[in-house]
Amino acid sequence: MRAVLMSGYGGTEVLQVAEVPDPIAGAGEVVVDIHAASVNAADAKVRAGVTVYDDMSFPHILGRDFSGVVSTVGDGADLRPGDEVFGVCLRGTDGGYAERIVIPAAIVARKPTGIDHTGAAALALAGVTAIYGLEDAGELHRGQHVLIQGGAGGVAGFAIQLAKFLGAEVTTTCSANNADYVTQLGADHVIDYHRTDFTTLGARFDLVYDTVGGEVQRRSATVVRPGGRLVYCAPGPEGRSPSRDDIGVIHPEVRRDRAHLDRVTELVTTGAVRLPTITSFPLDQVADAHRLSESRHLQGKLVLRMR
Repeated sequence: MRAVLMSGYGGTEVLQVAEVPDPIAGAGEVVVDIHAASVNAADAKVRAGVTVYDDMSFPHILGRDFSGVVSTVGDGADLRPGDEVFGVCLRGTDGGYAERIVIPAAIVARKPTGIDHTGAAALALAGVTAIYGLEDAGELHRGQHVLIQGGAGGVAGFAIQLAKFLGAEVTTTCSANNADYVTQLGADHVIDYHRTDFTTLGARFDLVYDTVGGEVQRRSATVVRPGGRLVYCAPGPEGRSPSRDDIGVIHPEVRRDRAHLDRVTELVTTGAVRLPTITSFPLDQVADAHRLSESRHLQGKLVLRMR
């Protein structure tokens, strides 16, 4: 099979498409013929050595989430050849930038009907991350006011729609170019971060969900009302944590399980969440996809097509 091999830490030059042996399913595992895999901002951080996995060896295959078709099944797996599935790799393992992957059957789920594999790949990790952030850690409910940082991104775009579905009032930050996009997703209030300092809004939000990180995370603590929560999925500035002790500051563990993928499917099939804007590249153009991801000017999601 073809796969993108990362030969070491560095720029896009360390990514090369090569032939590697096909994976074999063990007990409780399935082999999935991948049709599409998401390109996440975290992938470039792993490639550059900013994020380092324990026991990672080279060559390494990046890619945290994917969609495809089960081709072979190991003993005890509860899926069948031909099942269309999507999933998120176990933390620290990756493997989505390839034509096939072996993965525990328990952490993949049947793909939502009515969308193609490119759409399902775009939803997998982004959707699960947003659900953990807003429902599990944020405990967001009807009538609350949430600020979602970085509204045009994949996780934040899913979160805007989920927050509206849960009955919250939604404010989000983005550039002026993306204002119409986030409004269409359901944002009630849009802040152009180039023109308005969100900290001037005061401590008014029940929940702030930060997908940007860095100084944005630290500053986000200033706009959470007393007793509210700051939930983040991107790391803040090193050594500079939010200083308030009257709010909850939570970095939820985004576990890999079928239940949260099924929740993504439920939200999509009922119409609560629609697909983001998707920019896709063939596998051979993985370097171009990484360069676009690192530009931080992407609307929606990036996806690699395998077939």
